[in-house]
Amino acid sequence: MRWIVAFALLAATYNPTEMDFLRWGIAQFDSQQVLVGGAGLVLLAGYVIFLRATLRSIGLYGFALGLAAIGTIIWLLADQGVISLQDRAVNTWLALVALSLMLAIGQSWDHVRDRLAEPDQTDE
Repeated sequence: MRWIVAFALLAATYNPTEMDFLRWGIAQFDSQQVLVGGAGLVLLAGYVIFLRATLRSIGLYGFALGLAAIGTIIWLLADQGVISLQDRAVNTWLALVALSLMLAIGQSWDHVRDRLAEPDQTDE
């Protein structure tokens, strides 16, 4: 669920289709400044929540290492001919998936670490 929310946040901000905040905001800014500003604040709040949790749980180095690992997997798939990196839209979607995976991992990492660190407890 966290991955879906992270992906939706990133894709709502920018994606290769014509339906994203950046294109809509630029086109509608003159006529709907309040609506564009409000939507921008909602997206900003989402980014603050995800980035703060991610940086607190895995840190900047963990985020970079995770992105490097995902990038290596994408590179391997492209090298093996499973995916093609010639299409700009495909590259954008891959970047959105990679970033959203890292945000979801960062959002969930404290829960995973707590589960691994705690011994099994039973009710007395």
